[in-house]
Amino acid sequence: MKGIILLNGDPYSGGINTDGALVFCCDGAYSWAKGKVKIDKNIGDFDSLKEKPFPAPEEIYPAEKDFTDGEIALFKMLDSGVDEIEIYGGGGGREDHFLGNLQLLYKAHERGVAVKMITERSVIFPASGKIFLGKFKGTTFSVLPFGGVVHIMDSAGLKYRYPKSLSYGECRGVSNIVEDSKAYLTVDGCALVIINRGEV
Repeated sequence: MKGIILLNGDPYSGGINTDGALVFCCDGAYSWAKGKVKIDKNIGDFDSLKEKPFPAPEEIYPAEKDFTDGEIALFKMLDSGVDEIEIYGGGGGREDHFLGNLQLLYKAHERGVAVKMITERSVIFPASGKIFLGKFKGTTFSVLPFGGVVHIMDSAGLKYRYPKSLSYGECRGVSNIVEDSKAYLTVDGCALVIINRGEV
């Protein structure tokens, strides 16, 4: 089952396919999501919202709490048994929130759930093992270490070759190009892959 989490960053203007998906909307995301997508649960402290969301929240969390609204939504989503998650509205806004939202990707990946954040400009996802990139032929993408050193075991169909490893503090994984429909990258460790949506 697919899960969708809507966050209160930059509103997402594209279409969101919610067919058969469980949709959780976090706090102020309701302002841009209402009427655009079906919402199964509204979650959060609602300190960013000036109206009552529908459906009514099962619980309103205190504004001062240990977890972000997105984190609470992710925990609930993971407990519901989904095997893939899409996150919208996670980019833009405050940089600390954006960086925090990237941590949600890592948590889901750590739990074995396929997850990606879709923004107006990018598709961002964590990956390990063999990463198939052929469907992004002709696009620019970047690979960053995520959670520790990532070792590059093999690659094909990319414009530039990678070094044997990428570590924190290095930018050598930024701006490669997918040149072949059979392109792939095999890594040991967790890589954060960022696809330039403007070219997809």
